[in-house]
Amino acid sequence: MNRTSLIIVLGVAVVAGLGFALYPGIDLSIAQGVYEATNVSNATIARWLLLITSTVRAIGLWVEIFLTALPIVAFVVKLALPRTKMLIPGRAAIFLLSSLAIGPGLLVNVALKNHWERPRPGQLLQFGGTQHFVPWWEPIGDCRKNCSFVSGEASAAFWTLAPAALAPAQWRPFAYAAAIAFGSSISISRIMAGGHFLSDTIFAGVFTFVVIWLLYAIFYRWKPTQLGDDVIETALERVSAYCRMAWSKLIHRGFN
Repeated sequence: MNRTSLIIVLGVAVVAGLGFALYPGIDLSIAQGVYEATNVSNATIARWLLLITSTVRAIGLWVEIFLTALPIVAFVVKLALPRTKMLIPGRAAIFLLSSLAIGPGLLVNVALKNHWERPRPGQLLQFGGTQHFVPWWEPIGDCRKNCSFVSGEASAAFWTLAPAALAPAQWRPFAYAAAIAFGSSISISRIMAGGHFLSDTIFAGVFTFVVIWLLYAIFYRWKPTQLGDDVIETALERVSAYCRMAWSKLIHRGFN
């Protein structure tokens, strides 16, 4: 999560943005190829593609659930057993959950997908639907909710760059490579399923990375905004004590 990686990703965003804006037919051509490959006339290919994409999505979902559960469990255990040390560092837990909530959560699924009215490939007239194609940069289309730009599943998959950033230094390059491969595989599965255009998945990765990069800088690189793990644990211990006190008072009033 250094400046070089940010420059590279922003460069990808510029190239992809201009490329898909000047040549929007790229998105349509890829979607057309997917549609032809999965057409009922190619029943064997269609069945295999459906099996592969379904399997990849299922595996991806469980990977994301596991990585999300780790910081949540760490917080719950700390609140329930305040004298125990957190299962993972407090700063890491906050970084993981905040990057997930802000990136794939608020930015992608709340701000973009419900307001950027780009129809999905499977909704287009060219592929048996009723809606019209619009390029990535045009926010006005026929879709009204849960639209194509950007891919929520691709964003969640690329969020695995956040836990990869916390891996030990010697393992971090491999963790980044695995996260990128994971995000790419989920992106391909969504394209093959007719759920998204290629540009949707590229920008999902870009936006998610930028959110992760900024939060990593806030929590780990910029000294004025850094929080110590001991400060976080102390705050959680105080919250736990307050909750116990409030619960005790509530029980006491209930018996009186």
